[in-house]
Amino acid sequence: MANSPQAAKRARQNEKRFAINKARRSRIRTFLRKVEEAIASGDKEAATAALRAAQPELMRGVTKGVFHKNTAARKMSRLSARVKAMG
Repeated sequence: MANSPQAAKRARQNEKRFAINKARRSRIRTFLRKVEEAIASGDKEAATAALRAAQPELMRGVTKGVFHKNTAARKMSRLSARVKAMG
């Protein structure tokens, strides 16, 4: 339990940020999963479209502090390579 008013406020803010970040992380994972599913189905056009939709979401996650920029770059690079390698 917070002992001071400022600690209580920080606790409230942390809860709020946690909920926002959790939703944002979940949304990004959904976009990434759509790319994975398109790759698994073998549909290159769908995979490319899903990748194009996922990229700005992932970068927005970096801007908002949900992901580190190198993590996002690594994910994009690996997904791009997999889509490119599709026949």
